[in-house]
Amino acid sequence: MSSTSSNTAAAAAAPMITCKAAVIWKENESPKVEEIQVEGPKSGEVRVRMLFASICHTDVLGCRGCRSKANSSITFSVAPPGLSIPLSTLTTWSKFIQTYLFLMPASFHVVSQPDLGRWKEAKVHKGSTVAVVGLGAVGLGVIEGARVHGASRIIGIDINQSKQAVGEAFGMTDFYNPKLESDKSISEMVKLLTGGCGVDYSFECTGVAQLVNEALETTKVGIGKLMMLGAATDKSVEIDFVTLLSCRTLKYAVFGGVKVQSDLPLVIHKCINKEIQNLDRLSTHQVALEDISTAFQLLKEPQCVKVFSRAPKVSRLNVHKQQDIRDSARQAHIRAKPEGIPTTLSDD
Repeated sequence: MSSTSSNTAAAAAAPMITCKAAVIWKENESPKVEEIQVEGPKSGEVRVRMLFASICHTDVLGCRGCRSKANSSITFSVAPPGLSIPLSTLTTWSKFIQTYLFLMPASFHVVSQPDLGRWKEAKVHKGSTVAVVGLGAVGLGVIEGARVHGASRIIGIDINQSKQAVGEAFGMTDFYNPKLESDKSISEMVKLLTGGCGVDYSFECTGVAQLVNEALETTKVGIGKLMMLGAATDKSVEIDFVTLLSCRTLKYAVFGGVKVQSDLPLVIHKCINKEIQNLDRLSTHQVALEDISTAFQLLKEPQCVKVFSRAPKVSRLNVHKQQDIRDSARQAHIRAKPEGIPTTLSDD
């Protein structure tokens, strides 16, 4: 049997899996918890049991602006250890209508991905100065990353005064609230705090189009670098050409420039070694999947940093059913393997 035929046979043998998902059927509607079916693991794929899924502020924007028939941002399924389905190949169906995953990392937001932007994209170094516009989960992740890499000064900017204490807990050295000091722009205040020079690195974490040029202006002439991390619904931003003539650099980092397979082990290593120390502070709320609408409301509150949705509890009956599915998948895997290749699936 050819390799193609083997893969086809394995895919055909894998049973459909029933999962629960938060599905948004129409623009501006609250998500609803639905039962959906997904394809079983194919050759070379495994299935993972999800315990928690993080909800991002960008998901709120997606709910408001989705244009497809449906968008699924959070999916939970029940599985014993050792089997999973990679979301990169996941196609879901609910009530015979195809649904779509909204931003693949939405279900796997274990650490703040923009932390990696400090190491991979901006390359913040010891003694450098940093400005962070917007102190949500992304901005706080930036502060933590800058602290880890030895930034001498970290200036946080937010219109919510309560974010000052939170930012300082992550390592922020200075705080500026534009609402309280409206006589100065963000760039003017940052330059005032840095002796007129500006900062080496600025991070725009709000996605507000009007703040992009202002954030760029906070950086040093000739060597300043702006990293855009915020996401919004604006289709364009306005940049002052004179600002660019000053030889500043502007770059957008999608998910902090993360390469999941090679970069996440580095993050885990830093967490284990306590180089990254403030992850627990990012988690401010937990809700059950059935209360997913509450989670989206919490994201609009100033005190909310990151909301986690808990997976439904696994009943003993479901575990036995999933073990049967696993046995079927194991047999399909064995049948699909050419001779001479190990066929053992780990139970760990």
